[in-house]
Amino acid sequence: MKKIISLDEAMSFLCDGASVMIGGFACNGIPSKLIEALLYSKIKDITLISSDLGLDGIFGIGKLVENRKCKKVMASFIGSNKDIMQQINNKEIEINLIPQGTLAECIRAAGYGLGGVLTPTGIDTLSELGKQKVVVDGKEFLLEKPLHADVALIYAAISDRMGNLVYNGTERNFNHVMACAAKITIVQAEKIVEIGDINLNHINTPGIFVDYIVDGGYCN
Repeated sequence: MKKIISLDEAMSFLCDGASVMIGGFACNGIPSKLIEALLYSKIKDITLISSDLGLDGIFGIGKLVENRKCKKVMASFIGSNKDIMQQINNKEIEINLIPQGTLAECIRAAGYGLGGVLTPTGIDTLSELGKQKVVVDGKEFLLEKPLHADVALIYAAISDRMGNLVYNGTERNFNHVMACAAKITIVQAEKIVEIGDINLNHINTPGIFVDYIVDGGYCN
């Protein structure tokens, strides 16, 4: 199976109204080329799932918000993007704020085939509305359900041609869990190497979770 594809081919796996996970944290470890391709495509009304919304549309995910690509956002932090506040006030967009640890665990639950996660975060707050409570050893928890997506757009420093991935430092943030939780995972790899060039002990995400690879730098 051919995994290395172009940016145009990558966009062919997205459609209007798709749920899209985008890896990274702020400007670190984001698939900037894939984001730009999505920005300039005709795709609209996506449900965006990410840790945050970037910086006022200057770079990365924020530009998707600024250009009205999203009908819904599921994120843990939106305060660095002022444009989103105007859209919220104008009722142009739906926002689901999720505590960051809960967001990561719900994505992980989807990727690992779990029925959900139990967390005390949100008990006795508005966050508990409509959610099931579970008591364990006398303590209340909220049941947070798995969070899946149609497509995950992620970033890696190195990929081999089978999609085995290596991240540098904190680039692994949301990229690994998102790779496991979507129907289709597309990685922007800064460097693509041959199969066998990556030490097996250094692989962070196995290629079985990666469907397609876009060359984000250069290809050996």
